[in-house]
Amino acid sequence: MPERIFYSYLCTAKKTTNPQNKKTTMKKLTYLFASAALLAACSGGNQGYTINGAIEGAADGEVVYLQKPEGRQLVKLDSAIVKNGTFTFEGTQDTAQIRYITYNADSEDARGNEFFLENGTINITLAADKDNNVIGGTASNDSLYKMQTEIMAITKQMEPLFEAFSDTTLTEEERKAMIEENRAKIDSYSDQIQDLTMAYMSRNITNAVGSYLLKQTYYNLDANQLDSLVSLVPAQYTDESILKIKEKAVKMKATAEGQKFTDFEMQTPDGKAVKLSDYAGKNKLVLVDFWASWCGPCRQEMPEVVEIYKEYKGKGLEIVGVSLDRDAEAWKKGIKDLKITWPQMSDLKYWECEGAQIYAVNSIPHTMLIDAEGTIVARGLRGEDLKAKIAEILK
Repeated sequence: MPERIFYSYLCTAKKTTNPQNKKTTMKKLTYLFASAALLAACSGGNQGYTINGAIEGAADGEVVYLQKPEGRQLVKLDSAIVKNGTFTFEGTQDTAQIRYITYNADSEDARGNEFFLENGTINITLAADKDNNVIGGTASNDSLYKMQTEIMAITKQMEPLFEAFSDTTLTEEERKAMIEENRAKIDSYSDQIQDLTMAYMSRNITNAVGSYLLKQTYYNLDANQLDSLVSLVPAQYTDESILKIKEKAVKMKATAEGQKFTDFEMQTPDGKAVKLSDYAGKNKLVLVDFWASWCGPCRQEMPEVVEIYKEYKGKGLEIVGVSLDRDAEAWKKGIKDLKITWPQMSDLKYWECEGAQIYAVNSIPHTMLIDAEGTIVARGLRGEDLKAKIAEILK
C-alpha cells in the first residue's frame, strides 16, 4: 500500500501520537498504520511450544530466524533451516510475548510476520505476497489472524484512494484538494479500524494481547480511557512500557481539559528565562503550540497559526511556542523562516522537553488552549477546529 502520501502530508511527526477529545483525521489515520498487526487472546499452557512454519518458494538450506523486538531493532533468538519449504522451532515460554519470524531480511524477497510466542502449536505460513501470510494454532495467534484479516478487508477498500493520492502527475495543490474531497471516506474507514482496535483491546486488557494493544495505541486515548484500561493490566504484563504508560496517564489527568495549567520554565531564543505563567492566567486566551523546526507537519501547519495570530492578536489571544528542538540555531532559523512573531521558549531537550513531559505530549504539532483564568479548555485541536474554538471563546 503506498502509505508515503499520508506520512508526508497527513501524519504527525511523532514519538507516538497525542490524545484528543475531538477526533481528527490525523488521529484516526494513526490506526491505519499502527494497527495492521494488532490482535487478541490469552497465553497457552506450560507444555512448551512448537512452531510449524512454511515459506512459499524457499530453497532447502535457507535460514529462518526467530527474533524479538528491542527498541527499534530485532534481536535474533533462534534459527531454523528450511527443508522442503518448511521449518520448525521448539521451546517453552512463560508468558505470551510478541516475536517475529523473518526470512531473507536483507533481500528483495524479505518476508516476516509478527506473532505471539506462547506454549502450544503455532502454525505460520510466509507467503510470497505478505497479505496472504497465515498465523494460527493457539488462542492468541488465532485472534491475531482474525483481527489482521478484518483490518486488511478495510484497508483493501482504501487502496484506490492511496493509489489516487500517489499519482505523480498531480500537483501538491491537486493532491491536497483530492484528500480533502475524500476526507469523509478516509474518516469512515479510519473510524472502523479505530473501533475494531478499541474493541479488541477492551476485551483483552487482562491478557498479553490487551497489554500489547495498549502499548501500540495508548496515545489515541483520552485521560479517562487510558486510566481505566491501564489499571486493569495484570502484574505479569506490567513491564517498563506499561509503567511508563501509567505515569503518562497520571500526567494526562493532571493536565486534561478543566484543570488549571501547570507552570514550567525554559529559555527564550536569546537565552532569557521565561515561564508559562508569564503569559497564562493573565486575562488572555493563551494558545500553547508545541512544535519543532525539524517537524514537517509543524512547518506545514504553521502558516495557519500565523494567520490565526494576525486575526486574533488584538482580540485577546496570545500564543506561546514551546519548541522540542535540540539545536538552537535550527530553532532560531525555523522561527525566522516560518515568520513566527509570538513568544518562544525551549530547553533544547528534544522529546525530553520539560513542557512536553509535564503535559504528556506524544506527538507534534500539539496545541493547548488556556483561558483567561488559567484553566485548560482544549487540547489537540488543529486547523479549522482550532480556529473555530478560538473564535467561540473570543466572540
